[in-house]
Amino acid sequence: MKHIIIGTAGHIDHGKTTLIKALTGVDADRLKEEKKRGITIELGFAHFDLPSGKTAGIIDVPGHEKFIKNMLAGVGGIDIVLLVVAADEGIMPQTQEHLDILSILEVKKGIIVLTKTDLVEKEWLELVQEEIKERVQGTFLEKASIMPVSATNGEGIEELTQLIDEMTEQTEAKDRLLPFRMPIDRVFTISGFGTVVTGTQIEGTINEGDAVKIYPQGIDSRVRNLQVHDKNVKTSYAGQRVAINLANIKKEDIQRGNVLVPPDAMQSTMMLDVKINLLKNEQRVLENRSRLRVYHGSSEILCRIVLLDREELNPGESCYAQLRLEEETVAKRGDHIVIRFYSPMETIGGGIVLEPNPVKHKRYREEILNELKIKEQGSPEQILEEAIKRFSDKFENTHFYGVQTGLGEDKTKKLIALLIQENKVIKLLDTIMIHKSYLDGLREKIINTLSVYHKNNPLKSGMSKEELRNKIVPQAKSKLYDEIMDYLIQDKVIKQLNKHISLYDFNIVYTPEQEKIKSKIEKMYFETRFNTPSVKELMENTEDERECTQVLYVLIDMNRLVKINEDFLIHIEHYHKAIALMKNYVVENGSITLSQFRDLLGTTRKYALPLLDYFDQNKITKRVGEKRTLL
Repeated sequence: MKHIIIGTAGHIDHGKTTLIKALTGVDADRLKEEKKRGITIELGFAHFDLPSGKTAGIIDVPGHEKFIKNMLAGVGGIDIVLLVVAADEGIMPQTQEHLDILSILEVKKGIIVLTKTDLVEKEWLELVQEEIKERVQGTFLEKASIMPVSATNGEGIEELTQLIDEMTEQTEAKDRLLPFRMPIDRVFTISGFGTVVTGTQIEGTINEGDAVKIYPQGIDSRVRNLQVHDKNVKTSYAGQRVAINLANIKKEDIQRGNVLVPPDAMQSTMMLDVKINLLKNEQRVLENRSRLRVYHGSSEILCRIVLLDREELNPGESCYAQLRLEEETVAKRGDHIVIRFYSPMETIGGGIVLEPNPVKHKRYREEILNELKIKEQGSPEQILEEAIKRFSDKFENTHFYGVQTGLGEDKTKKLIALLIQENKVIKLLDTIMIHKSYLDGLREKIINTLSVYHKNNPLKSGMSKEELRNKIVPQAKSKLYDEIMDYLIQDKVIKQLNKHISLYDFNIVYTPEQEKIKSKIEKMYFETRFNTPSVKELMENTEDERECTQVLYVLIDMNRLVKINEDFLIHIEHYHKAIALMKNYVVENGSITLSQFRDLLGTTRKYALPLLDYFDQNKITKRVGEKRTLL
């Protein structure tokens, strides 16, 4: 079933609260001061059953200019607005400001309710209606119905209820598939239950028992109990007014303006990238670095606005900007904001969030402006691709991109599949997404790094794999780095020999003298089998120790010689033969001792013991007392 939230708007004392009572039977003014002064100060809430059987929530907002902050906290999640205009006064200053705010927030549907019709003559009523039609020209209420009513005698109330019901059929349902999100507009405690928060659930579904997080503080909690329209429920949905009893949390830890979401569904930020629109009827220009009040969800935050492509914004103009906030918040791409001057506090415009977790931008950067243009006008696929480009070096997963773009995890998965199919995105370790351009950049860095290394080290088989990682992608963990390397190996960019990486086409080229030394060394270690010369002995029998050392380490790098320890090397063929002899013996006898292994190889303890220790280190054998068994 579709769930609808209706909000009121209009000047003080134009009859919003009285109208709600006539529609619902509920007095939305709940504070003693409100009843004493006869004005709405705080948000009020009610609900009523429509003729079609749907139940609609209704929010009463203050009309006084001093309480505009409270009004803004309540209108963020409404589907239909009742713009209330008293017939005896017509359009007043707060009527216009409320209309501006509703337009900024892109409320799509509304009804103009002309109240107190019992106090005026028919001719006056017609004049007021004409004035209203002129004032709403060019706004979302331009073609809205004007419903004359009297909450005192009930005239027009039934017809208004019917019109609201009909309008709910044309209202677009909120997305239940996105992660749950509820800006908190009220916090209180109930004896025996603890802390309760209320708000308009703008996205998703929440269940009793679900884990939740309060942002921007990042406090973990759990849904102990849910209420919708004063009734306990197991599940609540986007488009409902919800009261949530939270477990293990104090009232003092939460405040209006906080947001309730699933754990890790959002990220706190001190900056927002936005597209700002200044109202046409605003009298002042907006200068770069002006101090403003920004209203988002149910929060009010002070900020400095940085205009990214100009020094000032004139009435009726729009531009890209970055808001540098004075306290943390959370937002999603596509959220609407309202801005007011710090002083005097007047609404000057608003905008839409393009990037909820930006880096600090320098002004007049063409590439930044182009990125923001894509985020504003691009398709969901383009927006996701830009996000993956930006965060590729962070090696983030699908969940992260669903949060970052505001697309939700399910839609993000589908779009990523398309981007992979188009060869724009690469998936690593089944969860990590990087952009093809980032991988191409890594490829160039690796080619350049290895080219320099090969030039300086022509007799080395390649750079240590770990050294290359530290130079190119130190932030990548081992498994992720291995997968990147495997991708480039399959692409014939690089090759790997043991723990060394070289360019795919690289081969060691020996001088004639080095070729002689290589043949001599390899022949010597092959012929001496398990009784090889030490490195020191080898150097004593060479005319050029420097060349001999270089060639020796090439043979080790290329796995022709195995380095058992600093002074004991063995030919690769005899190394494998030693393993085979040892394994056959253990299979037949259950274990092998040092002396048995020594005799098996026809060598001495000097060579047999280091070999067995090397087998232990490489998890070929396991030492149990004086014996070795196979692992």
